[in-house]
Amino acid sequence: MANRVDRLRWILLTAAVAVLVTFLLVQKQSTNVSYGQAPAAKDPIPEGSAGELSGATVPSAEQLTAMVKASPVVRLPGAIATWDDRAVKAAAGGTDLRILVAPPGLPKEARDRVHDVEDATVRVVGTEVSGGILQASADRASEWIRQFATGDVTESLTTLITHLNHQPEVPDQPALARRDPTAGELAAATAELRSTGRFVAPGANLKDAPATTAAFPGAQPLYVALPQQPVGQPLVHFGPALAQEFPGRPIVVLYGSWVEYDGPSAAAFADVATASFYGQFADRLSEYAYPQRNVLGAWLDRVTAIRYAGLFDRPLPYVPFDPLRVALPALPWLFAACAVGFLALSTRRVLRPARITGVGVPARLAGLTALAVEVSSLTDGASAASLTRGITQLTAAREAFDEKLPDKHVHGLLDAAESDLDTTAELLGRTDYRPAVFLQGRLA
Repeated sequence: MANRVDRLRWILLTAAVAVLVTFLLVQKQSTNVSYGQAPAAKDPIPEGSAGELSGATVPSAEQLTAMVKASPVVRLPGAIATWDDRAVKAAAGGTDLRILVAPPGLPKEARDRVHDVEDATVRVVGTEVSGGILQASADRASEWIRQFATGDVTESLTTLITHLNHQPEVPDQPALARRDPTAGELAAATAELRSTGRFVAPGANLKDAPATTAAFPGAQPLYVALPQQPVGQPLVHFGPALAQEFPGRPIVVLYGSWVEYDGPSAAAFADVATASFYGQFADRLSEYAYPQRNVLGAWLDRVTAIRYAGLFDRPLPYVPFDPLRVALPALPWLFAACAVGFLALSTRRVLRPARITGVGVPARLAGLTALAVEVSSLTDGASAASLTRGITQLTAAREAFDEKLPDKHVHGLLDAAESDLDTTAELLGRTDYRPAVFLQGRLA
């Protein structure tokens, strides 16, 4: 019995150590699953190195001041911003409104000169609208498309003017009108896309559009580049028409600095990409004159980042079954169970003194028989039952000894008898009647 308990203790200790070592080693393992490579972070780019400066110049601050005093609206050469004059005048409400409109892509020194013209109520640089210490910025797609596709800043202007005059805001503009491309427009774009993969309309400046991109792995996108569209005319909606001509192909259309997508999974990510991209870069795009290639590249990087985040409607890549990773959460509990089992058996061994070894069968048999006789008058109930079992084992051991059976067999019966007599002593609350204590002096 004692040998079996000892073996179980050491088995539990070995299992606990093995589980602990396995758990520690597995912490080094890792899995890298992604939909694509997210664009790496780039160092800050010096102003002008990305082609965002237009090369336009502005007069001196004194000249600008004189021009603003002489005319309510001063539009410098290269300015692209437009607005609904009636809506702006209605927002002004008869106040003296002076608007200075400058081109996009000015260097910092030129922008500072424009902003320093104190007589200008509103200053527009590119499509950035500011006045006093305030700046009006679009915050939704319906405004961004007007601003970056047509240069229309009516909503930003009216919002800023009403704030400056402490008047209620005017209602939002209606959605920008659209129209399907004519047969001639669609044929021209389709022919170029079939031959080169991109269609660049007169006035657009898209160059070196990427044939492949991590934004659309396994598919070659088609690009349509159009210049800034005229205000007051419906926007030609190329995307859906081209998606029918090229089923399954990603279609990317640029209207000035406005990017739209049609094609596979458009509903899953197009709105997310638009909100994320223009929500971050709208201020920069409104003030500078970035080439369409730079705008397109930044937009594709954002789509790639969205793919990396798993927002596309695509299945997860296959990952082989790993039994260790499945069982990993259970390892700490298994270790704890083995440790508790080892400690419990060790405590039992400490509380229950070890049996005396190296003693012959006759001496053990006589000593245990004397112990059984001495405690027999003290037992009752549960203790009497355990004593009876012990006496039964002693009787079997005596018979085995008399029949000259192997000592190993006899000692096994005596081990069982000793365990039952030890239980009897525990039930009686008499440690002096435990076999190891009672026989210590007799068999020494």
